[in-house]
Amino acid sequence: MLRPAFRITAVTVAGIVLILYLDGQSEPVALTPHGSQAPAFASATGAAGWFQGVRPRCNAVEVETALRSTPAPTGWEGRGFEAACLALAGRTEAARTRIAGLSGDERWRAAGIVFDVGHPVADAGDDVSAAPIMELVVEFWPNHYMALYHAGAARMALGEPDAARPLLEAFLREYPGQDGWTRSAERMLER
Repeated sequence: MLRPAFRITAVTVAGIVLILYLDGQSEPVALTPHGSQAPAFASATGAAGWFQGVRPRCNAVEVETALRSTPAPTGWEGRGFEAACLALAGRTEAARTRIAGLSGDERWRAAGIVFDVGHPVADAGDDVSAAPIMELVVEFWPNHYMALYHAGAARMALGEPDAARPLLEAFLREYPGQDGWTRSAERMLER
């Protein structure tokens, strides 16, 4: 028979795994500036549907041709998915230009799309690709704590502690929890 402490630990671990799995399936939980709502994309229509169709071509070889032959829908959502496609292809400057062309709250909302699309890259451990994507998100959504964490963790993994430190310190200021994410950031900063 399992001891009560072990059962509690097992249930807690299972809950964390479920939360992390679901986090990859839905929009990120992050602080939003000015009390605004984070973007939500539940269906594959409109800009999200466009992105699903063009996504296989969001790579360094095909991205420019793909975006010329299949332009993104107009509006901040289309611009966000276009920026995400460019970011996945390693064209961070072009992605930055697309987001910078928006105004006000549209910028951080478009950056949220880039985060949603780039988050699996960070979770997969592709630090070379994840660092510039997450830093782009932070540029337009400076208090997005998961982007701060992933950008800092990626820079640390790439052996760039001076670049990682301010990102991880900002994560610790913004993140409301005291959990594994916090301890991980603190351990990285101790190096």
